[in-house]
Amino acid sequence: MEFKDYYQILGVPREATAEDIKKSFRKMARKYHPDVSKESDAEARMKDVNEAYAVLSDPEKRAAYDQLGKNARPGQDFRPPPDWDAGFEFSGHGFSPHEATDFSDFFAEVFGRKGDGQAGGGQARYQARGEDHHAKVLLDLEDAFSGATRQISLRAPEVDAQGHVVLKSRVLNVKIPQGVRAGQIIRLAGQGAPGMGGAPAGDLLLEIQFKPHPRLRADGRDLHLALPVAPWEAALGAIVAVTLPSGPVKVRIPQGAQSGKQLRVRGKGIPGEPPGDLLLDIQVVLPPADTPRAKELYATMATELAFDPRGRE
Repeated sequence: MEFKDYYQILGVPREATAEDIKKSFRKMARKYHPDVSKESDAEARMKDVNEAYAVLSDPEKRAAYDQLGKNARPGQDFRPPPDWDAGFEFSGHGFSPHEATDFSDFFAEVFGRKGDGQAGGGQARYQARGEDHHAKVLLDLEDAFSGATRQISLRAPEVDAQGHVVLKSRVLNVKIPQGVRAGQIIRLAGQGAPGMGGAPAGDLLLEIQFKPHPRLRADGRDLHLALPVAPWEAALGAIVAVTLPSGPVKVRIPQGAQSGKQLRVRGKGIPGEPPGDLLLDIQVVLPPADTPRAKELYATMATELAFDPRGRE
């Protein structure tokens, strides 16, 4: 997927005001509109112009695009990094996946999933109640075990008096419930857009995702962990301790365990009703033969154990 430089497409600098962008769009539309243009590529150019204007004329999308593409170059191979939009506060307006298909793959990948996901969402802006806002936040996996109150920093774009898009920050104290899952939505009543005519404000919907953990990976409420074991633990069986955010858990390694075998420890995943499970992927790790004694032991095993790891090929 190629990165698209919307500023270059509209012929404006990155510090352009909203009025500058509107003027340039009108100029480009007069030049490339297929009904009047004599350019051979008018239709394709007009599609690019419309796409660029759809992003740069919207303060939210422009702020997100500026953050995402600050080090990118036009035409280079590009993929949005994971959770690039964490901490951005979006209003309910956006593009449905169907609408996003009218534009490029780049646009659909970055902006196609934004929006409130409700049928008839385009009418919400005329209601007296304030719009709901949406934001993705990254938490430590440990918070799902104990619950916590965390300070969440959000950035919401707005247009200043000079027509420039600026990010306004706010910090909220959010109660994280025990057992929260990735993808779960926490609703903060009254923290969305203000209502009109004295009507209540909208809500803020926080989508929970977990920061990468050095050892654990969450899948719903289940937890996955690669468990290194010594050859004698795998061959003879053993009981080993596994450290989890909730504390140590003793796990029985069955006799003859091989690398790739998966053990399930029920109820030791993320808490909930019911709790998730802990899934352990066995990895047999060989000690190094880096001393004379270690080499001697390996040589003894080679001569005394009738074992051919390739005998079944």
